[in-house]
Amino acid sequence: MIGRSLMLTSELSTQLLDLAIPLLMSMAGIRLLVYLLRKGFPVTPALKAWENLISYSIWTLVALHLLGILPPILQLLDNLAIEFGDSRISLLYVIKLMLLVALMMTLAFWLSALLDRRLRQSRYVPPGLQVAMAKFSRFFLLTLAVLLSLNLVGIDLTTLTVFGGALGVGLGFGLQRITSNFISGFILILDRSIKPGDVVTIGENFGWVQELRARYIVVRNRDGVDTLIPNENVITNDVVNWSYADRNIRLRIPVQISYDDDPEQAMALMQEAASKIPRVLTDPMPGVQLTEFADSGIALELRVWINDPQAGVGSVRSAINLEIWRAFKQASITIPYPQRDLHIKTPLPRQE
Repeated sequence: MIGRSLMLTSELSTQLLDLAIPLLMSMAGIRLLVYLLRKGFPVTPALKAWENLISYSIWTLVALHLLGILPPILQLLDNLAIEFGDSRISLLYVIKLMLLVALMMTLAFWLSALLDRRLRQSRYVPPGLQVAMAKFSRFFLLTLAVLLSLNLVGIDLTTLTVFGGALGVGLGFGLQRITSNFISGFILILDRSIKPGDVVTIGENFGWVQELRARYIVVRNRDGVDTLIPNENVITNDVVNWSYADRNIRLRIPVQISYDDDPEQAMALMQEAASKIPRVLTDPMPGVQLTEFADSGIALELRVWINDPQAGVGSVRSAINLEIWRAFKQASITIPYPQRDLHIKTPLPRQE
């Protein structure tokens, strides 16, 4: 503005400045919107498409403004209106409402993402409470953004009570499962029965909890495959949390030996083999029990404790079994094949 005044004082042409101001403001607006979008949403091809759409739309409006045909277009959009008694809704009004809601929601997503990052960096807030606070703040900010947008365009918020009643009916019927998953998610977050990093077994799914979302939790197995489990299933079904109280768990490894071998020697070798595995705890010490005189051999069971189930359970079993096999082979202890006794009765001679 100071530059414009100086140019007017010196009687210089302001056409170049009139052209530069809208261009610079548009460029700054595009940069700001792109920054907010990338901070509030994950960078995906869809987000880049939205960024391009916003850029093209803003530059188109600037071009129409510079050509002087934007006011007639706005007037035309305002004339396309529908009247409901004393109310008048034009196409221009709807477009303004949509743009304002989109802008306010983008700002809300940016603020919630900023708060989420700050919470994750905090050392004093537990992980479960971090997720709960982040989700509640996002829900609150989005609701506030929508209400502020409606208020700014002149919509009386008291008229939304009718829509609130209709929404309640919809939640009771069509959106029942979605609402149940949403509420179950808050229950999981608040009671902290499951938190990111826990090792869990839910049905046939075993793995590590990666995320707690509004509708589901993400469990990653040893193959790196993520399974999305609805929160309602986690609440209503049995869940084994291997790291709920502490991370110490006991593994049972069954082994059979031949009836011709010494079970006491085999039990000592099994205990010694388990003690060679670094992940096996020495307190409590590994133990071996003779559990059964089975059909094929003497059934023994090795019981060991580990404190890092997040590193995998199958790998410990494999290492222990391999060490037991080496010890048995060196001591000439036999692991029997499945055996069955077959009795053949001699048929009576045929009488002619």
